[in-house]
Amino acid sequence: MSDPSLSREVRGRRPRRLSLLIALALFLGVVGVGAWAANYYRRCQGAADGPERPVTFTVAKGATGEQVIEDLHQEGVIPCDGFVGNLLLRGTGKADRIRTGSFALTTGMTLDDAVAVLTTPPPEVPTVELVIPEGYRLTQIARKVREDLGIPANRFLKEVESGRYALPPFLPKGTSSPEGFLFPKSYEFVEEGLNARAVADRLLEQFDTEAQDLPFERAKELGVTPYEVVIIASMIEEEARVDRDRRLIAGVIYNRLREGMALGIDATLLYDDPTPDGQLSSSDLAYDSPYNTRINAGLPPTPIASPGEESLRAALDPAHTDYLYYVLCGADGHHKFAKTNAEHVRNVDACLG
Repeated sequence: MSDPSLSREVRGRRPRRLSLLIALALFLGVVGVGAWAANYYRRCQGAADGPERPVTFTVAKGATGEQVIEDLHQEGVIPCDGFVGNLLLRGTGKADRIRTGSFALTTGMTLDDAVAVLTTPPPEVPTVELVIPEGYRLTQIARKVREDLGIPANRFLKEVESGRYALPPFLPKGTSSPEGFLFPKSYEFVEEGLNARAVADRLLEQFDTEAQDLPFERAKELGVTPYEVVIIASMIEEEARVDRDRRLIAGVIYNRLREGMALGIDATLLYDDPTPDGQLSSSDLAYDSPYNTRINAGLPPTPIASPGEESLRAALDPAHTDYLYYVLCGADGHHKFAKTNAEHVRNVDACLG
């Protein structure tokens, strides 16, 4: 016959043993998971496995730190992503300093090394500034290049007058110089290795950039070539003193061309002044030069200056008037316009006395 008290004792021990076994299993599990987590954390601090290969890594504008970590992991740059990767990124204190752009990384980097590349600004490169005012001709641009960049003026002129520069359809191939096409603007150049050709290329490229936003398709209906548009724009640049006169002056030029009249623009003769003193004497006015538009009908052979955007726009969109004459009038630099010579004479008397 069994002892009831023994049975109760045995039955009481089994639940206690089971509880101990469960507790032991849970303890060992927690210890195991903790050890695994610690090892995983240490591995994530190290470099990704495998051979190194270059990676061009791009951080898009607005990318979050989590996205950057995920992409770095996908590219094989770092070993971990997810919670641990983001935790390590926050631990660097640089999560909010990651720059946008493209970066040269490799596979097998540590997160610290990768983040250092993504957050370190590139070294400053010494630069120099060149400012070309509107209305400058090549000789003046050459002097400005010497003053601002330290490149000898004669070296720059020799380069631009080499005949190698063209920008069809604006500057035809075979044109002797890019007069009028070195766009007036403020430029920044990397100082190291800068030379005359690099400067000329940059200024000519800027003209091409500006021209893409201008209605040069109108040249044909105006009866001129794109090159002739720039010639006209250069005369407008030299003649106009106030913006409101630009399209009116353009209109006079086109009207005179249609009538077969000499343009009579002294700025063209000053470009080829036989006595370059900024003044035109009686003998200068009779000087036999293709730039003397008092004695030669039509346009001068080349632009006489580098026109800015407003003068180019005026040359492509002249005012529709019957004006054939204008004269500078008043201290503010505006012009008075006339349809007839008699009216023009009265304007001259009123403006110049």
